[in-house]
Amino acid sequence: MISMNADFILEELQSVGTPEKAAILQRFFKTGPGQYGEGDVFIGVVVPHTRSIARSNSGTPKEDIAKLLQSKYHEARLCALLILVERFKKAPEEEKTVIFNFYLKNTSQINNWDLVDLTAPKIVGEYLLDKDRAILYRLAESDNLWEQRIAIVSTYTLIRNNDFTDTFELSKRFLTHKHDLMHKAVGWMLRETGKRDPKALTDFLESFAPVMPRTALRYAIEHYPEPERQYFLKKK
Repeated sequence: MISMNADFILEELQSVGTPEKAAILQRFFKTGPGQYGEGDVFIGVVVPHTRSIARSNSGTPKEDIAKLLQSKYHEARLCALLILVERFKKAPEEEKTVIFNFYLKNTSQINNWDLVDLTAPKIVGEYLLDKDRAILYRLAESDNLWEQRIAIVSTYTLIRNNDFTDTFELSKRFLTHKHDLMHKAVGWMLRETGKRDPKALTDFLESFAPVMPRTALRYAIEHYPEPERQYFLKKK
């Protein structure tokens, strides 16, 4: 396990970033005034490169991970989170708890959808597999969009273990959410549930399709045969 400091990792990221890619990413992740990623700054590094750098620096001390998380650069924060994912995979239970708590203490820096989606299931979801899930509901009640997204997207790991209760319950809570990013996240998690238990999803949709945001519904029924898709779309 190699151990490097935050400055070295940032230099490594900058060495593989390009201004052209940074400009594309800043548009893609909506960093303009009033947009959900307002003010975020990109180096221009593609995710596979960031992931590779994270793996090769998985021994980075926690204080340097914290420093990366405070960076203005999106890829530095992502790299810090991916280092935590790498550490979590091999950690004993006591260290998993430390990583889980550290992650949740830094949600203010987990502030775009890719940062959530690439890490929350692998840390929060994995940790909660055999534990009380109350934290998911506390995150769901937050005023922070990204904490809310952490709550629902973390259930992806539960879904993959055929545990759908929290996905359905959180989806109900987010049915009236105003942000399209939450509609997409809810629909995505419902779709994944339906892949494993089509009847459970169909039963949920029979009750809630009429009040679901259209984006969430479209995501949820993406893999349904066309007649069933039309059936649920007409419930709107």
